[in-house]
Amino acid sequence: MRVCSIVGARPQFIKAAVVSTELREVGEEVLVHTGQHYDEEMSDVFFDELGIPEPDYNLGVKSGPHGRQTAKMIAEIEPVVEETDPDVVLLYGDTNSTLAGAIVGSKCDVVVAHVEAGLRSYNREMPEEINRVLTDHASDLCFAPSENAVETLAEEGITDGVYLTGDVMYDSVLAVRDRVTDSSTVLEELGVREDECILATVHRQRNTDDRANLESILDGLEAASQPVVFPAHPRTVDRLEEYGLRDRAEAVVDLVEPLGYLDFVRLMDAAERIVTDSGGVQKEAFFLETPCVTLREETEWTETVDCGWNELVGTDTDAIRDALAKDEWPDDTPNPYGDGEASRRIAELVAEHVADSGAGTEAELESTADD
Repeated sequence: MRVCSIVGARPQFIKAAVVSTELREVGEEVLVHTGQHYDEEMSDVFFDELGIPEPDYNLGVKSGPHGRQTAKMIAEIEPVVEETDPDVVLLYGDTNSTLAGAIVGSKCDVVVAHVEAGLRSYNREMPEEINRVLTDHASDLCFAPSENAVETLAEEGITDGVYLTGDVMYDSVLAVRDRVTDSSTVLEELGVREDECILATVHRQRNTDDRANLESILDGLEAASQPVVFPAHPRTVDRLEEYGLRDRAEAVVDLVEPLGYLDFVRLMDAAERIVTDSGGVQKEAFFLETPCVTLREETEWTETVDCGWNELVGTDTDAIRDALAKDEWPDDTPNPYGDGEASRRIAELVAEHVADSGAGTEAELESTADD
């Protein structure tokens, strides 16, 4: 069995770290990095820290307008799929890399498998929402992280090839949480103490590319009673400077370079609460039982809100301030995202599907004939 895994952005590197390990136990993996995140802070450091195998192909697509970036990815991925002749194209999440891989896989008549299938924010203004909907409908195998995701797929008429696997990000957090407590020195480096700081991240275009929204967020964060550590996405830094808000931001928060995954997990675990517009960070906060304030009006991770660990505030300054002042959070955390074995389950399901369909690489078929 040969699987072509396509990644391109930070959350996908984290998921691939655990899924690739399991896939390589049951078959061959060709790892393709589109280059969507391409600088050291957003890409290389994750491969190094998490022990992800070096990509077999690095396409170097880099950033650009959504349509052109996705088109370039399609043009670059297709020859790789033709050359490597995989049994399965495996995709993660909801980035442009995901959609490009789904289009190529479906056009090349290769089984398309989608990790994190069935998630919906129901906000069609988000590029990620379009990506995840189209990818689910192009996929042969949909690996859903929760019961809600399975139900969403069924409502859209997708029932064949749907599997409730749990969430691979939970696997990732479990794999590093205990290790980073002893090994990471990020709290000392930043001069903050456990449970005495707030972690903030802002990167979505709706927040960064609108000066009023970005300024409202800063106004809300100013009300924080504890130091706010703000690892800044490169695009966010560019916009702060473009809008003349860099000095304002530095007066309100501790603006720091993007962090590696291990230090970031340590900081999420140690923070008194998290303020973010990231889907992945909402979920990681939930796994670590750190209260989360989400700078969006909707979320694909609805379970985190239903359980009381996540509050949606948008970019309304007063709502952000109220959420930062909130001091009552749930006493316990249910577990709607599985048992930490999603990666193993996905690898086994992929292998079973390939075996049941009679597919297999030429080398595997020759080996079977020799036996």
